[in-house]
Amino acid sequence: MTMSTTATPVPAFASSTAALIRAVGRIRSIDALRGLVILLMLVDHAREFFFIHAQVSDPMDVETTSPALFFTRLSAHLCAPVFVALTGLGAWLYGNKQAGGANAAQVSGTRSASEFLLKRGLFLVVLELTVVSFAWTFSFTPEIIYLQVIWAIGLSMIALAALVHLPRPVLIAVGLAIVLGHNLLDPVTIAAGQPGHAIWAVLHDRGFIDLPWANLGGAQARTSYPLLPWIGIAALGYAIGPWFVGEQRVRLRRLVLTGLGALALFVVLRAINLYGDAPWAVQATPIQTVMSVLNLTKYPPSADFVLLTLGVGALILAGLEKAPDRLVGLLAVFGGAPLFFYLIHLYGLHLLNLMALAVFGANQGDGFGVSGVGWLWLLAAVVAVPCWFACRWFAGVKRRSSQWWMRYL
Repeated sequence: MTMSTTATPVPAFASSTAALIRAVGRIRSIDALRGLVILLMLVDHAREFFFIHAQVSDPMDVETTSPALFFTRLSAHLCAPVFVALTGLGAWLYGNKQAGGANAAQVSGTRSASEFLLKRGLFLVVLELTVVSFAWTFSFTPEIIYLQVIWAIGLSMIALAALVHLPRPVLIAVGLAIVLGHNLLDPVTIAAGQPGHAIWAVLHDRGFIDLPWANLGGAQARTSYPLLPWIGIAALGYAIGPWFVGEQRVRLRRLVLTGLGALALFVVLRAINLYGDAPWAVQATPIQTVMSVLNLTKYPPSADFVLLTLGVGALILAGLEKAPDRLVGLLAVFGGAPLFFYLIHLYGLHLLNLMALAVFGANQGDGFGVSGVGWLWLLAAVVAVPCWFACRWFAGVKRRSSQWWMRYL
């Protein structure tokens, strides 16, 4: 078997393959893919902190968004689906390692993966409600608690902890049914105050949930990432796990065929324009028409959204297995410590914005912001440099540590 690996032990991160594979070596192409989407996420979060003055209600709105901002946001759409799919993939790889790669021991490996998913999923949910929430607001009593991607990954892991016990064909069927069929539930809405509103808001219908402890801060929770489709993505990621213990040639062919198949189905659904997402329409200019076709729903992720992002993700992963070692190695440093990166980049961007405001004063309304989308990419590139060194340092600290709690970071 030919596989690009490194001899460093695997640092654990609950929402990624890195947290789920405790092996002597890593699959560097997986780390590199995660590292690439992390950098795209960094650009998008730079937008959140430094482009507030130019924000529109929806950065994917064709009528109110410039092409530069639109395609910047579109690139970031890769992040969450790739992360969740790699969570499922990592769960399978972790269970396979626990089973020693032997078919007779797969039951034991599945049980180990299930237990790991449950514990790490609960940890991520708590992390979202505390450390991550504070990074966005710097407030101990925010009026709204946003339940975002770490929350969704954590709950997806908890759900996957149960689903991994299904036979693989059944798991694939469940994953596909959820990913491709959940848009049939779009007409179902439950108004606030009606029975089941909170559960449905968490599962599928993005909305606000009134919290009983409003007097302690946090009167409402916003389900920014409705859960149901993410469970399906995690299940499909788990199902492709066996591809990564076979021959690289076979794995690459399967990744390419899967990616092309997903993109072909995306094209068919968008051409039919009847199912999979909100219909697109011909616009005043060709670029706006392209934007309309690519204006896909992320909350919750539509069938078209998942097909496009995971199709592209599969092709990139195949490409990274053949990419130059230097490029893969650079990206893998970010992907090898994803939770650490996620936390330090959020706090870093927030603190950097406050520092700029203190030094230069408000230059965009009441805050400090950059003047154009190009500056967001430059800012992200600058911030990525110290983050790379920090991730490399943290990987070494984690590798040398014998403390049990380091597994959670």
